[in-house]
Amino acid sequence: MTLTRKILVIGLAVIAVAVTSLAVALSYTAPCPAAQTPPAGADGMKAIMQRCYGPPTVLKLETIARPSPEPDQILVKVHAAAVNPLDWHSVRGEPYIMRLSSGIGTPSDVSAGVDFAGTVEAVGRDVSRFKVGDAVFGARGGALAEYVVVRESRSVVHKPENLSFEQAAAMPIAAITALQALRDKGKLQPGHKVLINGASGGVGTFAVQIAKALGAEVTGVCSTRNIELVRSLGADRVIDYTQQNFTEGGERYDLILDNVGNHSFLKVRRVLKPRGTIVIVGGQSDEPFLGPMVQFIEGMAVSPFISQEIVGFIAHMNSSDLQALANLAREGKLTPVIDRRYPLDQAAEAIAYLEQGRARGKVVVTMLDQQ
Repeated sequence: MTLTRKILVIGLAVIAVAVTSLAVALSYTAPCPAAQTPPAGADGMKAIMQRCYGPPTVLKLETIARPSPEPDQILVKVHAAAVNPLDWHSVRGEPYIMRLSSGIGTPSDVSAGVDFAGTVEAVGRDVSRFKVGDAVFGARGGALAEYVVVRESRSVVHKPENLSFEQAAAMPIAAITALQALRDKGKLQPGHKVLINGASGGVGTFAVQIAKALGAEVTGVCSTRNIELVRSLGADRVIDYTQQNFTEGGERYDLILDNVGNHSFLKVRRVLKPRGTIVIVGGQSDEPFLGPMVQFIEGMAVSPFISQEIVGFIAHMNSSDLQALANLAREGKLTPVIDRRYPLDQAAEAIAYLEQGRARGKVVVTMLDQQ
């Protein structure tokens, strides 16, 4: 064996060992530790905590210390929160690749939930946009709790008067994902033809309404039981996927927003215009380490050889886009769809239901004292 070949073999062996070691480390799940007792004398609150990875049953309702706002923060008394696919992925720590940021073996952040709506309970001394008693909604880790603190400059805005707290809580992650996917990544323009695969889900129900508000001609894809729902949201045409495969139709679209990932890119691009765009929001994959990212990687492998654009992204939470959504809601152009409501002590059941993939619109969690 030549020296060059020996070096190559050794190098490949080192890479194989490194990849195997990383895979073992990422897939390790530590046992659940016991709940912690809040400091003596601290004001307490009820909150959902995740102290280990696993099924939704690892989520527990605990009493923890109530946070206090820093000079640039507001303290919000949460009236309602919402759950998203992000939550059940975070609970399970799957796909394993996400544990590089969320914590190897055990979660680095034991709080749960992101979307919230409520009233301002207290403000820091430097806060100027909000005052005690304001109704607000936004996104902040630890939203599945009676109180949450959020910086004034971050993802929080005033709640539209025509939305309930539950409706407002349903908006942040899903609605911003839909807005940024259509407007920023899909570059949707008035008159464009857009197809939304998975039009009856959390992102999909917002996407139908936002696409119409942006002046698009909208086709929604959903199951038989959701046809009337999607049509009521403004879709110009609805395809029942149990009866028709949209990739075999004769229509051509400027933009396809894929929330499901149940068709290969080679099939989807058949109904995309030559310069059209596919924006990948969700996917289906049993691959434990990369999960739905596998489909995006496949798309990137195909992308150099086709004229259409394939885009995958993660939504960026910000107050300006939240305000844009609030404005659409005030104008009556955006109404959240709520499938089910659960009390805080049943947040695990809420996430388990969402994980089934059959929710129509959003799943909301209400605080115990709001029942």
